Amino acid sequence: MSDAAASAAGPLIFLIAGEPSGDALGARLMAALGERTGGAVRFAGVGGEAMEAAGLESLVPIQDLAVMGVAEVLPRARRIFRRVDETVAAVRAAQPDAVVTIDSSGFTWRVAQRLRRQGERLLLVHYVAPMVWAWRAGRARRMARWYDHLMALLPFEPPYFEAVGLGCSYVGHPVVESGADLGDGPAFRRRHGIDPDAMLITVLPGSRRGEVRRLLPVFRATVERLRRRYPALHVVIPTVSTVHEDVATAAKDWAVPAVAVRGAGPKYDAFAASNAALAASGTVTLEVALAELPMVVAYRVNPLTHAILRRLVKVRFANLLNIVLDRPAIPELLQQDCTPERLARELMRLLDDRLAREREIEAYREGLQRLGRGDLSPGLRAADCVLALIAERRT
Repeated sequence: MSDAAASAAGPLIFLIAGEPSGDALGARLMAALGERTGGAVRFAGVGGEAMEAAGLESLVPIQDLAVMGVAEVLPRARRIFRRVDETVAAVRAAQPDAVVTIDSSGFTWRVAQRLRRQGERLLLVHYVAPMVWAWRAGRARRMARWYDHLMALLPFEPPYFEAVGLGCSYVGHPVVESGADLGDGPAFRRRHGIDPDAMLITVLPGSRRGEVRRLLPVFRATVERLRRRYPALHVVIPTVSTVHEDVATAAKDWAVPAVAVRGAGPKYDAFAASNAALAASGTVTLEVALAELPMVVAYRVNPLTHAILRRLVKVRFANLLNIVLDRPAIPELLQQDCTPERLARELMRLLDDRLAREREIEAYREGLQRLGRGDLSPGLRAADCVLALIAERRT
């Protein structure tokens, strides 16, 4: 493409997401950039099914990159480093107007660092600030050596990075525009033959294979305990492409009717149809909150990873809403507390106690307001930030 043709087609933005939560962010950013430019924008890079649905042809499979934890990364390090090399080579060949890396610092930061070490002066923007307020504060200074700008999801984050010379814009948390509150519950129950009065639980075991391997057996045992109290219990397990096949296969052997669904629409319909959720700690819990579905949050990591994190983490909670509210508004059962007995007990409390459900939903509303709900869409704010940085660089 000639320079004139490229200019007419709009800026080329190279997006890099290394896991499903980043893929969702990337897809919303792509949609917002298309809206702001009237479609005069081009994309290249790395992403998953959501970004591919938005028009990205991913250079590498996101499944190769969706790994978390020290013990989990080590066996796949060689493959990840090879993907870093391939991505860096693609960026240098494309010479985009901007490179936007999205979360997943283990992969995306290596790309940024390698580009700078090879002398590239391309505009580098990172989307989703690392939690320097929770642990490893030195990462802010490291980022300032590689990146030109940072887009943060939380309103209290910019000062941590501006203090070390890295420009940082608060854009809001994109979960507030996800549509998680727009599901059709009755249609979901009709589609899957679930009686309108039957108890339905949404089970969310995570988006990475390691998470699913650790949590799904615990969640299955939890569901078996719930069945004793609620004999007509049904379960829906929303998944992403990285783990769908594994989860769907495992669900066939559960003691209760369980269906695995994939995609945002079926997931949000499942939320609207359900009575409560059992969720792995992560971004999906914000979607559950937006849907106002009472939930219990659970998580386990490899013991080695947990031993390291326990010495480093400075916050009291794992769930972002609890962190934002600075109180345990949503029950968290982590590591040794993440047992079928305790999870079932907490879920039964929410299912049987109307006031407990109402208190949790009120906490959802308060926390989501602090994350930008009701303001300009976070996707549009992020798109405006990227386009302004490109315009500034050109002048």
